[in-house]
Amino acid sequence: MRPVLTLYHRPNCHLCDQMLAEIRTLYADSLEIQLVDVESDESLHERYWLKIPVLAAGEREICYGHLNRDSLEAYLTSN
Repeated sequence: MRPVLTLYHRPNCHLCDQMLAEIRTLYADSLEIQLVDVESDESLHERYWLKIPVLAAGEREICYGHLNRDSLEAYLTSN
């Protein structure tokens, strides 16, 4: 079973696009990424708008702003 992670993003965000591209390049089909537009929900917008992109597993934030491979690898090996 592939780990399912959430990428909180917003449209036309180059940092969001960059993080998603890096994840897809490095992890290809070994991860499932659910995209959540923070502009679609007021509470998500308030929570994440200064931090996006945010990569999370459930309520746990793995990294934000840019892909932190060490944090992602630590999460993946611990689960």
